[in-house]
Amino acid sequence: MGKFLKVFCMVAATLVMLSGCTEKQEKSEQPETEQTEESETDDKTEDKADDITIDKTDDKAEGNDTQNITEEEIDLSNAFQGINGCAVLFSPSENRYSFYNKALSEQEASPYSTFKIVSALMGLHNDIITDETSTMNYNGTEYPNPEWNGNLTFQEAFQTSCIWYFHQIIDAVGEDEVEKELSELEYGNCNISQWEGSNINPYPELNGFWLNASLKISPLEQVAVLSKIFEGKSFYDRQDIEILKKVMLTQDNGTQQIYGKTGSGSDGEAWFAGFIETAEQRRYLAIYLNDDSQEEQISGSTAKEIALKYWNGDN
Repeated sequence: MGKFLKVFCMVAATLVMLSGCTEKQEKSEQPETEQTEESETDDKTEDKADDITIDKTDDKAEGNDTQNITEEEIDLSNAFQGINGCAVLFSPSENRYSFYNKALSEQEASPYSTFKIVSALMGLHNDIITDETSTMNYNGTEYPNPEWNGNLTFQEAFQTSCIWYFHQIIDAVGEDEVEKELSELEYGNCNISQWEGSNINPYPELNGFWLNASLKISPLEQVAVLSKIFEGKSFYDRQDIEILKKVMLTQDNGTQQIYGKTGSGSDGEAWFAGFIETAEQRRYLAIYLNDDSQEEQISGSTAKEIALKYWNGDN
Protein backbone atom coordinates (compact mmCIF):
# COMPACT_ATOMS: atom_id res chain seq x y z
CA MET A 1 0.00 0.00 0.00
CA GLY A 2 2.79 2.35 0.89
CA LYS A 3 4.50 1.64 -2.43
CA PHE A 4 1.26 2.27 -4.28
CA LEU A 5 0.83 5.64 -2.61
CA LYS A 6 4.38 6.62 -3.51
CA VAL A 7 3.81 5.68 -7.17
CA PHE A 8 0.49 7.51 -7.25
CA CYS A 9 2.05 10.65 -5.82
CA MET A 10 4.89 10.53 -8.35
CA VAL A 11 2.42 10.20 -11.27
CA ALA A 12 0.29 13.04 -9.95
CA ALA A 13 3.31 15.27 -9.57
CA THR A 14 4.40 14.48 -13.12
CA LEU A 15 0.98 15.37 -14.50
CA VAL A 16 1.01 18.69 -12.64
CA MET A 17 4.43 19.51 -14.09
CA LEU A 18 3.35 18.61 -17.63
CA SER A 19 0.24 20.74 -17.28
CA GLY A 20 2.34 23.71 -16.21
CA CYS A 21 4.69 23.35 -19.19
CA THR A 22 1.76 23.23 -21.63
CA GLU A 23 0.33 26.46 -20.22
CA LYS A 24 3.71 28.18 -20.49
CA GLN A 25 4.09 27.00 -24.09
CA GLU A 26 0.64 28.31 -25.06
CA LYS A 27 1.40 31.63 -23.37
CA SER A 28 4.73 31.89 -25.18
CA GLU A 29 3.13 31.23 -28.63
CA GLN A 30 0.59 34.03 -28.33
CA PRO A 31 3.12 36.91 -28.35
CA GLU A 32 4.88 35.39 -31.38
CA THR A 33 1.60 35.49 -33.30
CA GLU A 34 1.01 39.10 -32.19
CA GLN A 35 4.56 39.97 -33.14
CA THR A 36 4.02 38.50 -36.60
CA GLU A 37 0.90 40.59 -37.08
CA GLU A 38 2.75 43.68 -35.90
CA SER A 39 5.54 42.97 -38.38
CA GLU A 40 3.03 42.70 -41.23
CA THR A 41 1.50 45.96 -40.09
CA ASP A 42 4.94 47.56 -39.99
CA ASP A 43 5.63 46.28 -43.52
CA LYS A 44 2.40 47.86 -44.77
CA THR A 45 3.27 51.06 -42.99
CA GLU A 46 6.69 51.05 -44.61
CA ASP A 47 5.10 50.37 -48.01
CA LYS A 48 2.83 53.36 -47.51
CA ALA A 49 5.74 55.44 -46.34
CA ASP A 50 7.66 54.44 -49.47
CA ASP A 51 4.67 55.42 -51.63
CA ILE A 52 4.45 58.77 -49.92
CA THR A 53 8.16 59.33 -50.35
CA ILE A 54 7.92 58.56 -54.07
CA ASP A 55 4.99 60.90 -54.50
CA LYS A 56 6.82 63.65 -52.68
CA THR A 57 9.90 63.04 -54.77
CA ASP A 58 7.82 63.30 -57.96
CA ASP A 59 6.16 66.48 -56.73
CA LYS A 60 9.50 67.89 -55.80
CA ALA A 61 10.92 67.06 -59.20
CA GLU A 62 8.00 68.73 -60.90
CA GLY A 63 8.44 71.70 -58.62
CA ASN A 64 12.10 71.93 -59.54
CA ASP A 65 11.20 72.02 -63.24
CA THR A 66 8.85 74.91 -62.57
CA GLN A 67 11.40 76.67 -60.40
CA ASN A 68 14.09 76.24 -63.04
CA ILE A 69 12.08 78.17 -65.63
CA THR A 70 13.47 81.66 -65.96
CA GLU A 71 11.73 84.71 -67.36
CA GLU A 72 13.04 87.99 -68.64
CA GLU A 73 11.71 91.12 -70.25
CA ILE A 74 13.27 92.19 -73.55
CA ASP A 75 12.99 95.50 -75.36
CA LEU A 76 11.80 95.14 -78.95
CA SER A 77 10.36 98.63 -79.25
CA ASN A 78 12.68 99.44 -82.17
CA ALA A 79 11.51 96.38 -84.09
CA PHE A 80 7.82 97.10 -83.37
CA GLN A 81 8.21 100.77 -84.39
CA GLY A 82 5.29 102.04 -82.36
CA ILE A 83 2.90 99.19 -83.22
CA ASN A 84 1.03 97.79 -80.23
CA GLY A 85 1.93 94.14 -79.90
CA CYS A 86 3.91 91.54 -78.04
CA ALA A 87 6.51 88.82 -78.44
CA VAL A 88 7.21 85.57 -76.62
CA LEU A 89 10.46 83.69 -77.10
CA PHE A 90 11.09 80.28 -75.54
CA SER A 91 14.43 78.48 -75.40
CA PRO A 92 13.91 74.83 -74.30
CA SER A 93 17.65 74.20 -73.84
CA GLU A 94 17.80 77.02 -71.30
CA ASN A 95 14.21 76.67 -70.07
CA ARG A 96 13.88 80.43 -70.48
CA TYR A 97 11.03 82.67 -71.60
CA SER A 98 11.64 86.15 -72.93
CA PHE A 99 8.74 88.59 -73.14
CA TYR A 100 8.02 91.86 -74.82
CA ASN A 101 4.72 93.19 -73.40
CA LYS A 102 4.04 90.14 -71.24
CA ALA A 103 0.50 91.20 -70.31
CA LEU A 104 -0.64 91.08 -73.94
CA SER A 105 1.20 87.81 -74.54
CA GLU A 106 -1.09 86.08 -72.02
CA GLN A 107 -4.33 87.24 -73.68
CA GLU A 108 -6.09 84.84 -76.05
CA ALA A 109 -7.02 85.90 -79.57
CA SER A 110 -8.07 84.28 -82.83
CA PRO A 111 -5.10 82.40 -84.33
CA TYR A 112 -6.15 83.19 -87.91
CA SER A 113 -3.87 81.45 -90.42
CA THR A 114 -1.25 80.43 -87.86
CA PHE A 115 -3.75 77.63 -87.18
CA LYS A 116 -2.69 76.13 -90.52
CA ILE A 117 0.36 74.73 -88.71
CA VAL A 118 -1.89 72.50 -86.65
CA SER A 119 -4.56 71.85 -89.28
CA ALA A 120 -1.83 70.72 -91.70
CA LEU A 121 -0.50 68.33 -89.09
CA MET A 122 -4.01 67.01 -88.49
CA GLY A 123 -4.34 66.37 -92.21
CA LEU A 124 -1.06 64.45 -92.31
CA HIS A 125 -1.84 62.53 -89.12
CA ASN A 126 -5.22 61.42 -90.46
CA ASP A 127 -3.96 60.66 -93.99
CA ILE A 128 -6.04 63.41 -95.61
CA ILE A 129 -2.79 64.60 -97.18
CA THR A 130 0.39 62.55 -97.43
CA ASP A 131 3.20 64.92 -98.41
CA GLU A 132 3.95 68.41 -99.72
CA THR A 133 2.64 67.49 -103.20
CA SER A 134 -0.86 66.47 -102.02
CA THR A 135 -3.74 68.35 -103.67
CA MET A 136 -7.34 69.01 -102.66
CA ASN A 137 -10.41 69.50 -104.88
CA TYR A 138 -10.57 73.02 -106.28
CA ASN A 139 -14.24 73.88 -106.97
CA GLY A 140 -13.66 76.38 -109.79
CA THR A 141 -14.57 79.52 -107.82
CA GLU A 142 -12.71 82.68 -108.81
CA TYR A 143 -11.39 83.90 -105.46
CA PRO A 144 -10.12 87.44 -104.80
CA ASN A 145 -6.64 85.98 -104.34
CA PRO A 146 -5.72 84.57 -107.78
CA GLU A 147 -3.08 82.30 -106.23
CA TRP A 148 -5.92 80.22 -104.75
CA ASN A 149 -7.56 79.50 -108.08
CA GLY A 150 -6.37 76.03 -109.00
CA ASN A 151 -5.48 72.57 -107.73
CA LEU A 152 -2.79 73.65 -105.32
CA THR A 153 -0.30 71.33 -103.69
CA PHE A 154 0.03 71.27 -99.91
CA GLN A 155 3.19 73.34 -100.13
CA GLU A 156 1.58 75.92 -102.43
CA ALA A 157 -1.53 76.11 -100.25
CA PHE A 158 0.53 76.63 -97.09
CA GLN A 159 2.77 79.27 -98.60
CA THR A 160 -0.15 81.21 -100.13
CA SER A 161 -2.25 80.65 -96.99
CA CYS A 162 -5.11 79.22 -99.04
CA ILE A 163 -8.12 79.04 -96.72
CA TRP A 164 -10.36 76.76 -98.81
CA TYR A 165 -7.62 74.10 -98.99
CA PHE A 166 -7.29 73.86 -95.21
CA HIS A 167 -11.04 74.16 -94.74
CA GLN A 168 -11.34 70.93 -96.75
CA ILE A 169 -8.70 69.28 -94.58
CA ILE A 170 -10.49 70.22 -91.37
CA ASP A 171 -13.86 69.06 -92.70
CA ALA A 172 -12.31 65.72 -93.70
CA VAL A 173 -10.72 65.25 -90.27
CA GLY A 174 -14.09 65.92 -88.61
CA GLU A 175 -15.26 67.78 -85.52
CA ASP A 176 -14.70 65.00 -82.98
CA GLU A 177 -11.12 64.31 -84.04
CA VAL A 178 -10.26 68.01 -84.33
CA GLU A 179 -11.57 68.65 -80.83
CA LYS A 180 -9.67 65.64 -79.48
CA GLU A 181 -6.36 66.69 -81.01
CA LEU A 182 -6.75 70.31 -79.91
CA SER A 183 -7.40 69.11 -76.37
CA GLU A 184 -4.32 66.86 -76.38
CA LEU A 185 -2.21 69.76 -77.66
CA GLU A 186 -3.79 72.13 -75.11
CA TYR A 187 -4.36 74.54 -77.98
CA GLY A 188 -5.77 77.67 -76.33
CA ASN A 189 -9.43 77.40 -75.39
CA CYS A 190 -9.97 74.40 -77.76
CA ASN A 191 -13.36 75.89 -78.68
CA ILE A 192 -14.63 74.81 -82.11
CA SER A 193 -18.29 75.58 -81.43
CA GLN A 194 -18.38 78.00 -84.38
CA TRP A 195 -17.31 75.27 -86.79
CA GLU A 196 -18.46 77.16 -89.89
CA GLY A 197 -16.96 80.42 -88.67
CA SER A 198 -18.37 83.90 -88.22
CA ASN A 199 -18.90 84.84 -91.89
CA ILE A 200 -16.05 87.32 -92.05
CA ASN A 201 -15.55 86.28 -95.69
CA PRO A 202 -18.22 86.11 -98.43
CA TYR A 203 -17.52 82.46 -99.29
CA PRO A 204 -18.43 79.67 -96.82
CA GLU A 205 -15.21 77.81 -97.59
CA LEU A 206 -13.21 80.88 -96.58
CA ASN A 207 -14.57 80.84 -93.03
CA GLY A 208 -13.92 78.64 -90.02
CA PHE A 209 -13.74 78.48 -86.24
CA TRP A 210 -10.09 79.66 -86.34
CA LEU A 211 -10.91 82.90 -88.22
CA ASN A 212 -12.22 85.54 -85.82
CA ALA A 213 -14.57 82.97 -84.29
CA SER A 214 -14.68 80.60 -81.31
CA LEU A 215 -11.10 79.28 -81.22
CA LYS A 216 -8.69 81.48 -79.25
CA ILE A 217 -5.06 81.13 -78.24
CA SER A 218 -2.52 83.41 -76.55
CA PRO A 219 1.00 84.05 -77.88
CA LEU A 220 2.36 82.25 -74.82
CA GLU A 221 0.15 79.24 -75.61
CA GLN A 222 1.23 79.35 -79.27
CA VAL A 223 4.85 78.94 -78.19
CA ALA A 224 3.92 76.08 -75.85
CA VAL A 225 2.08 74.22 -78.63
CA LEU A 226 4.93 74.69 -81.11
CA SER A 227 7.43 73.47 -78.56
CA LYS A 228 5.33 70.41 -77.76
CA ILE A 229 5.10 69.49 -81.45
CA PHE A 230 8.64 70.14 -82.64
CA GLU A 231 10.39 68.91 -79.48
CA GLY A 232 8.71 65.55 -80.07
CA LYS A 233 6.44 65.72 -77.03
CA SER A 234 3.14 65.31 -78.88
CA PHE A 235 1.37 62.29 -80.36
CA TYR A 236 2.27 63.26 -83.95
CA ASP A 237 4.67 61.12 -85.98
CA ARG A 238 8.15 62.46 -86.63
CA GLN A 239 7.73 61.82 -90.36
CA ASP A 240 4.62 64.04 -90.49
CA ILE A 241 6.42 66.74 -88.52
CA GLU A 242 9.32 66.69 -90.97
CA ILE A 243 6.91 67.10 -93.91
CA LEU A 244 5.34 70.06 -92.12
CA LYS A 245 8.75 71.62 -91.55
CA LYS A 246 9.45 71.56 -95.28
CA VAL A 247 6.47 73.78 -96.06
CA MET A 248 7.11 76.02 -93.03
CA LEU A 249 10.65 76.93 -94.07
CA THR A 250 10.87 80.71 -94.30
CA GLN A 251 14.59 81.47 -94.37
CA ASP A 252 17.79 79.43 -94.58
CA ASN A 253 21.22 81.01 -94.52
CA GLY A 254 23.15 77.78 -94.15
CA THR A 255 23.77 78.04 -90.41
CA GLN A 256 20.25 78.71 -89.22
CA GLN A 257 16.78 77.95 -90.54
CA ILE A 258 13.63 79.89 -89.72
CA TYR A 259 10.24 78.16 -89.88
CA GLY A 260 6.86 79.74 -89.35
CA LYS A 261 3.43 80.86 -90.44
CA THR A 262 1.83 84.27 -90.68
CA GLY A 263 -1.73 85.16 -89.80
CA SER A 264 -3.66 88.28 -90.83
CA GLY A 265 -6.85 89.36 -89.12
CA SER A 266 -9.09 92.36 -88.94
CA ASP A 267 -8.80 95.62 -87.00
CA GLY A 268 -5.02 95.56 -86.90
CA GLU A 269 -4.52 91.97 -85.74
CA ALA A 270 -1.64 89.91 -87.11
CA TRP A 271 0.59 86.98 -86.16
CA PHE A 272 3.83 85.23 -86.87
CA ALA A 273 4.41 81.93 -85.06
CA GLY A 274 7.44 79.74 -85.61
CA PHE A 275 10.94 78.78 -84.56
CA ILE A 276 14.59 79.14 -85.45
CA GLU A 277 16.84 76.11 -85.68
CA THR A 278 20.62 75.83 -85.54
CA ALA A 279 22.94 72.88 -85.04
CA GLU A 280 22.94 73.59 -81.31
CA GLN A 281 19.36 74.45 -80.44
CA ARG A 282 15.81 75.35 -81.40
CA ARG A 283 14.02 78.48 -80.15
CA TYR A 284 10.34 79.33 -80.49
CA LEU A 285 8.73 82.70 -81.12
CA ALA A 286 5.25 84.15 -81.37
CA ILE A 287 4.67 87.73 -82.51
CA TYR A 288 1.17 89.14 -82.09
CA LEU A 289 0.08 92.60 -83.23
CA ASN A 290 -3.13 94.29 -82.13
CA ASP A 291 -3.34 97.93 -83.17
CA ASP A 292 -6.51 99.18 -84.85
CA SER A 293 -4.98 102.64 -85.22
CA GLN A 294 -2.63 101.17 -87.85
CA GLU A 295 -4.84 98.46 -89.31
CA GLU A 296 -4.20 99.56 -92.89
CA GLN A 297 -0.48 98.92 -92.49
CA ILE A 298 -0.61 95.77 -90.35
CA SER A 299 -0.64 92.23 -91.74
CA GLY A 300 0.97 88.89 -91.11
CA SER A 301 3.91 90.09 -93.18
CA THR A 302 4.43 92.91 -90.68
CA ALA A 303 4.63 90.42 -87.82
CA LYS A 304 6.99 88.24 -89.86
CA GLU A 305 9.30 91.19 -90.53
CA ILE A 306 9.51 91.88 -86.79
CA ALA A 307 10.38 88.23 -86.14
CA LEU A 308 13.10 88.23 -88.80
CA LYS A 309 14.54 91.48 -87.46
CA TYR A 310 14.80 89.93 -84.03
CA TRP A 311 16.33 86.66 -85.20
CA ASN A 312 18.72 88.35 -87.61
CA GLY A 313 19.87 90.76 -84.91
CA ASP A 314 18.41 93.89 -86.51
CA ASN A 315 16.20 94.85 -83.58
